[in-house]
Amino acid sequence: MDIIIHRTSNHPYDHKLAAFKYYINRMVTLPITEQASKQEWEKIIAMAHNSGFPEQTVQKLRKKQRNKRDRPMGTQQPQQSQQCKKRCINFTYYGPAIRKVTNLFRQTNLQIAFRPTNTIYQQLSQKGTTNNNPSGIYQLKCNTCKEVYVGQTVDR
Repeated sequence: MDIIIHRTSNHPYDHKLAAFKYYINRMVTLPITEQASKQEWEKIIAMAHNSGFPEQTVQKLRKKQRNKRDRPMGTQQPQQSQQCKKRCINFTYYGPAIRKVTNLFRQTNLQIAFRPTNTIYQQLSQKGTTNNNPSGIYQLKCNTCKEVYVGQTVDR
């Protein structure tokens, strides 16, 4: 549970905050005791610390989620008009500068989605490997840091 995208990684900021948003939403909306809520919050703070995020970042997310929860039903923020259907396009996220480029598309009918350059698939894919028998001992080597993971599978 403690593993999320680190603050210094080259991923869109929204992707980095996604886990915190989920955990805070769960903590705020589930009917749990005050003690359980406090324990959950401590875990979220520890996760933020371990991932390089300042505590005030998750504090703001918590405040925003509580405000959203406490809003009367009739005052929810309006959803995007159904007439204005947006076409979604993907941009590979190379760093914060890509946001300046994608901001040029704000007034169009295009919705921008970001994808990271460093995906798990890229890290685990091994070109030229064709093993028809997936059981046994295997080794995966990270393409970036060259660390090695050794594992074992069982044919069932």
